[in-house]
Amino acid sequence: MKNNILLLLLTCSVIQAQVIHKDTLQNKPHKILKQSILPASLIGVGLIINKSSFDKTFQKDIRNSVKNNYKTNVEDYLAVAPVAQMYIADLAGIKSKNHWFDQSKYLFISNLFSVGITQLIKKSNQKLRPNGMPDSFPSGHTTIAFTNATVLYHEFHESSPVLAYSGYAFATTVGYFRMANNKHYLSDVLVGAGIGIAVTNLIYYFKPLKNFNPFKKVKNVSVFPSYKDNSYGLYACYQF
Repeated sequence: MKNNILLLLLTCSVIQAQVIHKDTLQNKPHKILKQSILPASLIGVGLIINKSSFDKTFQKDIRNSVKNNYKTNVEDYLAVAPVAQMYIADLAGIKSKNHWFDQSKYLFISNLFSVGITQLIKKSNQKLRPNGMPDSFPSGHTTIAFTNATVLYHEFHESSPVLAYSGYAFATTVGYFRMANNKHYLSDVLVGAGIGIAVTNLIYYFKPLKNFNPFKKVKNVSVFPSYKDNSYGLYACYQF
């Protein structure tokens, strides 16, 4: 009950923060308020069904549909698919909202806060996963997937709507596979998605470290994070 109250307070804080100074948002006073509707709804529904009979029955139906010995790790890769889409689009010359360094900056900060919030809730919550393991609520994979998808959306929704929204297809698939793998309940997935979307919307509204970009005046050079064989690194590209 205590954790549910904390999450409700988080939801209210998100809505309140997104309404702050709304009259300064370039003649779009309701933009931030509208952006809060979806994540607040996801978190709210997730809280309502959390630990309910519906939540448990839904999970059983998912597992029965894929057979109880089903197992895959495809969601590990799908969660970062929107990030790959973003950088590939940059290399392809598709117009984005921000410079590639600012994209990376907001991507990092959004994940830092969304994952941090999710992990904090996980550690303070005693809910077990469907497979009996601890730290079920909310879903970390889903938080990351929807954080990445929302970054992609913000960068390309004006220039390439299909690309912008496609990240959410990957993120939704991640949530499904977390349930199919018996790692999470629907409530875990909904709240994880809501946190990812809400935090990223806030980051793109407040734009922390807005003026920090040492590469803005450097032409023809791009540096992107890379992932291969369970290790992270940097990929540099110079266009002649």
